[in-house]
Amino acid sequence: MPRSKRQRIVSLSKTGKHVIGREGKHGLIEEIRECVDKYDSIYVFSYQDMRNAKLKELRVEWRDSRFFLGRNKLLQVALGKDAATEHAENLNLVAKRLSGDVGLLFTNREHTQVKEFFESYSASDFARSGARAIETVTLNAGALTQFVASQNDQLQALGMPVQLSKGVIELMGDFTVCEMNEILTPEKAKILELLGYKHAQFKLNLLAHWSKNKGFETLSYVGMK
Repeated sequence: MPRSKRQRIVSLSKTGKHVIGREGKHGLIEEIRECVDKYDSIYVFSYQDMRNAKLKELRVEWRDSRFFLGRNKLLQVALGKDAATEHAENLNLVAKRLSGDVGLLFTNREHTQVKEFFESYSASDFARSGARAIETVTLNAGALTQFVASQNDQLQALGMPVQLSKGVIELMGDFTVCEMNEILTPEKAKILELLGYKHAQFKLNLLAHWSKNKGFETLSYVGMK
């Protein structure tokens, strides 16, 4: 009998916060353990401002490897929470780093290649509500030629002091969209998106590395308790 879509286990962006049954949990645990056997190295990494589109791009670029995000408790069970239950020696040390916004990368690529990629990788995107502004954005009074007349009502609804004059949207006074480090409201996040300001930086940070030859090593102490 084919497995239902709800219970299907997939990696990377598709392993989100969906509810899976007992069969699905068991399938994920087995899949993780198969990856332990197949790949030489496991990396624990943290991420910020995650976007599914960016993760899909990573999946394509690293098609010879496997990413797993989310379900930290299940990942811990698969790896083993202690020396008695770990699937391979010292994997319980990897499991202990699985807290918060973290993921696992299984790969056979060289350590230097992995390290260089993670250190250099960064992708910009539009910030969401609740994020912090990375700069102060102020608009001067006058014509807003980047917008069309049909957007006037939308901008007004977002709190911008605008009016339509001869088919051109005009800002009736200087307007500060956001201050640096300010927590963005839904309205301010939308205005920044309409203006083309990308205040979110999708970044990855290596935390730990486990390999069959060298065992476990800490790469960053960020997030450790």
